[in-house]
Amino acid sequence: MSTHRTGTIEGSRRAIARGAADRLPLLASPTFAFMALLTGVLSIGEPDMLCTTSAASPLTGMVAMYGLMSAFHSGPWLRLLSGRRNSTHRP
Repeated sequence: MSTHRTGTIEGSRRAIARGAADRLPLLASPTFAFMALLTGVLSIGEPDMLCTTSAASPLTGMVAMYGLMSAFHSGPWLRLLSGRRNSTHRP
């Protein structure tokens, strides 16, 4: 009996899971950008509850935090746009 499972239901489930895992990192950056946009639009004029209300730095507040998180998680998008693939998951 062969241990190669290509063509079986289990093999297709693994392929679907691998495809989903490869695309999962692409969700972080747009999610944080959307959260920054929503926070900025919905909280105009309202101070952040957990952040300071003084304007000591332009990087204070939830909008800036979500914007920075979106920028920090943009690596998978930059790799995708540059055409470079991550070879650790593929033979």
